[in-house]
Amino acid sequence: MASIRASIRQFVILAGGKGTRLGAHAAHAPKPMMQISPDTVFLDYIIDNAARQGFSDIIIVAGHLGAQIHERYHHAACRQANISVFIEPEARGTGGALTFIAEHLADEFIVTNGDTFFDFNLRALAARLEEAPALDAVMALREVDDVGRYGAVECDASGLILRFCEKDESRLGQSGTINGGAYALRRRVLDLIEGYPVSIETDLFPRLTARQSIATLRGGGYFIDIGLPETLTRAREVLPQRRRPVLFLDRDGVLNHDVHYLHAAKDWQWIDGAIDTIRAANDAGVAVVVVTNQAGIGRGKYRECDLLALHGWLGEVLHARGAFIDALYYSPYHPEAGEGPYRVMRPFDRKPSPVMLQRALRQHKLDGARALFVGDQDSDAGAADACGVPFLRYASGNLHDLVTAHSQWAVMCDD
Repeated sequence: MASIRASIRQFVILAGGKGTRLGAHAAHAPKPMMQISPDTVFLDYIIDNAARQGFSDIIIVAGHLGAQIHERYHHAACRQANISVFIEPEARGTGGALTFIAEHLADEFIVTNGDTFFDFNLRALAARLEEAPALDAVMALREVDDVGRYGAVECDASGLILRFCEKDESRLGQSGTINGGAYALRRRVLDLIEGYPVSIETDLFPRLTARQSIATLRGGGYFIDIGLPETLTRAREVLPQRRRPVLFLDRDGVLNHDVHYLHAAKDWQWIDGAIDTIRAANDAGVAVVVVTNQAGIGRGKYRECDLLALHGWLGEVLHARGAFIDALYYSPYHPEAGEGPYRVMRPFDRKPSPVMLQRALRQHKLDGARALFVGDQDSDAGAADACGVPFLRYASGNLHDLVTAHSQWAVMCDD
């Protein structure tokens, strides 16, 4: 089995801005700490989006009123991610914020602004940097219908940035791409910083453009910047109500060829098109949730730690391909053959029970009306039916072609 390069795991949020355009809204709280709902602030959405994509080391660089950010997040956790907060003693710009935490940075990392949420496949952004050692940075681009309202980004056919364009009223009503505010960077770019204040966007990126070492990836996912009172109001209206569509996938026989009691990476054989299916869902903003019966644990064929190790390896393979699984649910019980604590006469979460699907819908705020379950067994069909989710039975062929041709796929991707 070939070794897999460890993928980027570090995610940096720059949260030091004063929010002067917000006026009284930001008089007593940092801009990223704007209340969105009674239970959430804006930063919560950025952090959760990174954690669900497998970034396990989240660093927040705070500044103005940073003690509030430190109190809420320092040494906290989100999903499987640990969070750390560092407070700048003085504002040195977005580039200066990175030099402030330079000793804590990995060789490669993702960085975003704390006042911008972009529903983007960050794993694809990381993979684009990882696969091209000559690149210093990769920028997420947002496709917009009216590029004249923003500063546009122009690229060549390979995705390398050619130039940054200022706002131009002559381009009002024209479609194009703008800076989405999320970047994959190599720590070596900090060597280009001389003096403060320094901006990543206006000082560092033009130098990388001249060196032809900054590439791009495009996306059309939900985007909002809460820098203005009207956009903050819009965030409060939209974000608490957003429910991500979901693609449920059985594991054995759908993602991998069904080897009896599979529990080791050396025995894993991908179904044709399985990785492409996951990546397509990630790119479209569709959550990917694996739901699998694993009675081999209950039967004593392998241990739960073996299963978790296999799924950890699975995550690394997907990350290297710019893909990820949002959540994975499994039931280790069996009513007759289970041993010890795994012998449960009526396991309430074992398919065809819908419990694993229902848990995912509630725990991850998913939209059951925009869902599809792909499985290969009657138990999968039963779980889908009990949950009220459309079902696609997989038997053979390219999984990606079958899933994306299903009528429900267009419903799921319509955001």
